[in-house]
Amino acid sequence: MHLLACSMQKTPHTCHLTPNFFVILRRNMKIFTSAQIKELDRYTMEHEPIRSIDLMERAAKALTRTITEQWSNRTPVVVFAGSGNNGGDALAVARMLATEGYNVKAYLFNISNHLSEDCAANRQRIIDCKQVREFVEVTTQFDPPVLDAETLVVDGLFGSGLNKPLAGGFASLVKYINQSPSKVVSIDMPSGLMPEDNSYNISANIIHADQTLTLQHKKLAFMFADNQQYIGELRVLDIRLSQEYIRKTEAQYTILEENDIRSCMKPRDDFAHKGTMGNALIIAGSYGMSGAAVLATQACLRSGAGKVVAHTPRKNYNIMQIAVPEAVMQMDYEETYFSEAVDAEDFDAIGIGPGLGQHENTAIALITQLRRSQCPIVVDADGLNILANHRAWIQQLPKGIIMTPHPKEFERMAGTACNGDYERLNKARELAENLKVYILLKGHYSALCLPNGRVLFNSTGNSGMATAGSGDVLTGIITGLLARGYHAADACSIGMYLHGLAGDLAARDLGKESLIASDLIRYLPKAFLRLNS
Repeated sequence: MHLLACSMQKTPHTCHLTPNFFVILRRNMKIFTSAQIKELDRYTMEHEPIRSIDLMERAAKALTRTITEQWSNRTPVVVFAGSGNNGGDALAVARMLATEGYNVKAYLFNISNHLSEDCAANRQRIIDCKQVREFVEVTTQFDPPVLDAETLVVDGLFGSGLNKPLAGGFASLVKYINQSPSKVVSIDMPSGLMPEDNSYNISANIIHADQTLTLQHKKLAFMFADNQQYIGELRVLDIRLSQEYIRKTEAQYTILEENDIRSCMKPRDDFAHKGTMGNALIIAGSYGMSGAAVLATQACLRSGAGKVVAHTPRKNYNIMQIAVPEAVMQMDYEETYFSEAVDAEDFDAIGIGPGLGQHENTAIALITQLRRSQCPIVVDADGLNILANHRAWIQQLPKGIIMTPHPKEFERMAGTACNGDYERLNKARELAENLKVYILLKGHYSALCLPNGRVLFNSTGNSGMATAGSGDVLTGIITGLLARGYHAADACSIGMYLHGLAGDLAARDLGKESLIASDLIRYLPKAFLRLNS
């Protein structure tokens, strides 16, 4: 394998953020850019203080400990190290594994005859370590080792500093590793995967890791479905980087966790009554799609709204009255579809779109409803499809409105197909910022794009929730929270977290395969109990 030519490569529709929301931004898990990651390392070294080589040693110890917890020292190990600090980490791991009795072969790829200072120091340390069975520094030709099913490969070729696709000999090496039956553990990132935008990366030239051991923080690329084939099982290792820097540094992307959501939950007043807990309106369901209206209405009730009115076509009356006796029925003039905007003066929040259909009269009624209503609004499903078919209306949406598209719904709204998850998220973020609206892009890590350009990722949910009606439930939850008085940012954050948590609790008891949307509603009380405990 020739490597010589390789190169390194509070009033309605307002967008102010509540004090609770700023608590979220301060306390949740931040996703830093590659430049910020370098600055975090530097800040840690200056303020702890700690030498760079000692910080690398600390990281290597955490990596080694994680590997030794999973693979015994009877496992042969092949370590591939690049010439930068990721390679230095890998060489240190090779040395530590060898001293633990592992049979280690280490390969350092020094094609340009230039190593980072810490990588060079660890090269010397591994040379001095007599327990390492074999150490090869590759400068031109490379005779690859046999990688069998019993071998563990430690990938330390490239880390989070990579900014272009791999090519030449390194691409060939990646392909060689990927076609082998060996288990692969990647340090920080699978080599070839860039930390943020991989829209134009070359899939064949990226390591397919069985496990990725990332240091201190998740990278943005880890949040996208496109990249899960490369990452495998993801574990985040705390290497005690500066908490001061992490706390004070702003991040455009963050991940919501349970404690963040707990801090935003409103206590329920002991003297509350239905008139103080919010009046919500659900506009949903065409003839044959009454189930969407049922799910959204039930979820809204289960989210604590004091009163829920369901507006739906006349032919849905019997179904709705039987399925959701707690709701007040408001019947449309038409038998089979939503035809005319509702007077929303007495409502605290509106959820519109689930199962609505796309009749032209429905489209006119929808945009009229959106323009006339003064309370917070959630638009989902057919509401979004109607907007996609009348894209000029999107620019006329009231500020602060909430839209909850899945990827294809968003692309229809945007009017163009997106080249992967990163581009789709970027377009959603830009649209939310330009229109001053909230766009909750649904997925495994649902992404809430805020009017200020920031993005909050959800950390709950599972593949069992990939079932019809799941989005209708989310619409009902967020509408219920809005009616109770939560600001849009908090309602979306809490809503998507509760939605996923209910799914996780349901999957734990029922399994993922048989999960259906109504299970999410049944497990909402348990999700609330957990957050309020």
